[in-house]
Amino acid sequence: MEAIVLAGGFGTRLKEVLPNLPKPMAPVAGRPFLEILLSMLARKGFKRVVLSLGFMSEKITLHFGNNYSGMELIYEIESQPLGTGGAIRAALEHCVSDHAFIFNGDTYLDLEVSAVEHFWLENHNPVIVVRNVPDTNRFGRVDISDGRVTAFLEKGESGPGLINAGCYVLPKHGLDDFPQGQAFSIEADFFVKNLQHIRFDGFITDGRFIDIGVPVDYSLAQIELAGL
Repeated sequence: MEAIVLAGGFGTRLKEVLPNLPKPMAPVAGRPFLEILLSMLARKGFKRVVLSLGFMSEKITLHFGNNYSGMELIYEIESQPLGTGGAIRAALEHCVSDHAFIFNGDTYLDLEVSAVEHFWLENHNPVIVVRNVPDTNRFGRVDISDGRVTAFLEKGESGPGLINAGCYVLPKHGLDDFPQGQAFSIEADFFVKNLQHIRFDGFITDGRFIDIGVPVDYSLAQIELAGL
């Protein structure tokens, strides 16, 4: 299996904590967060990972090299910010399988990878991983009907519900309609605009979910992810 890890963000919300590091290299329980994430992917059976980088990319490439924990690492380095969609579009060019899992480089998601892979193999539809949370206010909400994602609602709606976990399974050529090198949002420009034309399957994960890009969760990660 192949994965793409989006690790090119500026980390603006953590700048006071991490002035000289890209966000995925933030120290968590004594280790760079990206080490924890990649170790998890190795345990779950991934053999090849494309790391999509931008800001301070050399801090990551020099640390990891071309292999980590038995996985081949390939780097796609942006010369200018391409947004989530543009970054995934560029990274898919490096994939050799017919599909790839996409993870955020600032989010720990203990995904049920084998179940999601089986989910993909059943229909070969793009998969959006969602998760139940007590309060969707700062995330935005996702609606699902009969296994299909039907709506994305903006941030600000309080109460329990499903959120986009920032993890997807996409076919290798699923974004070919977008020109290479064009900046766009995977959420707004691909998912939302195509809800009526493309079936996006929703997989509800029960895995542990921690977004270290938010200072309060970054502090929580120091405890929750210790020993991993």
